[in-house]
Amino acid sequence: MKPVLEIKDLTFYYTPNRVLYRDFSLTLHRGEVITIVGESGSGKSTLFELITGELKPVKGEIKVAKFAQIFQDPYSSFHPSYNILSQIEEVASLVGLHEYLKILNLDQDLLYQKPHKLSGGQLQRCSILRALLQKPDLILADEPTSALDNVVQLDVMKLLMQFLDRVGILMITHDEDLAKWASDEIVRIGDTKPTAS
Repeated sequence: MKPVLEIKDLTFYYTPNRVLYRDFSLTLHRGEVITIVGESGSGKSTLFELITGELKPVKGEIKVAKFAQIFQDPYSSFHPSYNILSQIEEVASLVGLHEYLKILNLDQDLLYQKPHKLSGGQLQRCSILRALLQKPDLILADEPTSALDNVVQLDVMKLLMQFLDRVGILMITHDEDLAKWASDEIVRIGDTKPTAS
């Protein structure tokens, strides 16, 4: 099966005396969850910027299939002045909308509301809905549950993982327990070369 993400021998740094990645490789297939764990400033978000093409590697190669992103703060990932549905329609088709609403336990009426009318958990499920409607092969999830309380965190993560028959997930988190529960592989990023477990 062709990977949805393949990183080969990646080297990246902002300054040569602080190398974030040196000869780093990673392969992710549909149906897998790989989680990137590390302290703030260790390069987790930088890796996503390299994958999305916002940054260019110093060395190495990144091959990525069609992707969608889920961000840490659901309120800042939606414009406050427009309803949820209009913002989803800007980036995705609505094919499969009703199926996804049912799985995500979302009432369609919520989509006609502006973001501030929804709870954090509802809005993050709308973020997942928006990502899935883009029909990606890969979901990049940047701390997707950290803005939510513990009970809602688990619910949202369980919902996201129901779609592993369709996507692979690369996730960033500070939450070791979440990483261990959700992941097929954990990649720890720090002062030394990233390691997988």
